[in-house]
Amino acid sequence: MHGGARLVGEVDVVGAKNSVLKLMAAALLAEGTTTITNCPEILDVPLMGDVLRSLGCEVVIDGGTATITTPAEISHEAISPSMGKLRASVCVLGPLVARCRRAVVTLPGGDAIGSRPLDMHQNGLRQLGATSHIEHGAVVAEAENLHGAQIWLDFPSVGATENILMASVLAEGTTVIDNAAREPEIVDLCVMLQQMGAKIEGAGTSTLTVHGVSSLKAVEHRVIGDRIVGATWAFAAAATRGDIRVTGVDPRHVNLVLEKLRSAGAEVTTDEQGFRVVMGERPAAVDYVTLPYPGFPTDLQPMALALSAVADGTSMITENLFESRFRFIEELVRMGADARTDGHHAVVRGLDRLSSAPVWASDIRAGVGLVLAGLCADGVTEVWDVFHIDRGYPNFVENLRGLGAEIERVSA
Repeated sequence: MHGGARLVGEVDVVGAKNSVLKLMAAALLAEGTTTITNCPEILDVPLMGDVLRSLGCEVVIDGGTATITTPAEISHEAISPSMGKLRASVCVLGPLVARCRRAVVTLPGGDAIGSRPLDMHQNGLRQLGATSHIEHGAVVAEAENLHGAQIWLDFPSVGATENILMASVLAEGTTVIDNAAREPEIVDLCVMLQQMGAKIEGAGTSTLTVHGVSSLKAVEHRVIGDRIVGATWAFAAAATRGDIRVTGVDPRHVNLVLEKLRSAGAEVTTDEQGFRVVMGERPAAVDYVTLPYPGFPTDLQPMALALSAVADGTSMITENLFESRFRFIEELVRMGADARTDGHHAVVRGLDRLSSAPVWASDIRAGVGLVLAGLCADGVTEVWDVFHIDRGYPNFVENLRGLGAEIERVSA
């Protein structure tokens, strides 16, 4: 990419990566055909399709629609090679225990951003009446009968909340999940499960109450807009001193992000369809602290670092969720950024412009953060291993070109 372009235009954001994969897993809970619309055309969706096929489902992915036909009898062994390629594959654990009363799930793969243990997933299932342990590189869980329980999560883990939720909807009795994750993607999952016949109270709060039912039905559901992708375009506008309108995302889902950009000097307006970010001058330095929703998302930390690298002043970024997110800074420094780390803190002294360099993406968000940095650098920047970006951002290069960036994708 050639740096220096001011990004101007409109981007329409489709369904959320962090929601669609869990909704696809939820299709395992009901016999019949589930239709999920507004799916993002990213690599992780067909990978999850492969996982479901290995369990006996028929999966057809056509553009933005995934059609999943779940048979009366499904396999309890999720050992597809695709399991090791995406973290979200572990979310089949809860549905399999609920439907089959037994699950063997290969330990998941995904981004190299730090430790993400499955202790809370397993402890939650144990409290519901299952046994669970790690054996030969897989989570093995089984239960003669699942029953309701009072479950406290030590941390509001999104994945643990989802797995426990999907297991409990078919358990006997009432389950209460305290300190549950509150992300919009959790709410989206609750909405679909309720459409299927589940009885869930408290979606969007830290306490979920689930009254178990005997069976669920297949439904059609539309995925919510991807708040992380939408907020990425907001950061792109701020970093390039541009003007970008984003549609397809509920601005309430990125409220704190937009407030941070206002503090950096951007003009931000919102409406029912989305939001617009306009930055006329060099952005001001702002501090960021990553926290579970409704805090600042860890997935946007690389974008915040890229913006801070060209801001006027010094920013402090605190990472509270994934210890390896700061690997991104090593690549940012290659581009001349004045950034230092100390434990889970990073201090960035902004420069007027970065310098082009060859850099490597270590995960989805780091790859996008490096592209944003390259757009703020002199000369031509090369970002390698961009297959990571394909896992989370549909039509990324095409959208950037539409906004005025001079960028192309080439074979290595």
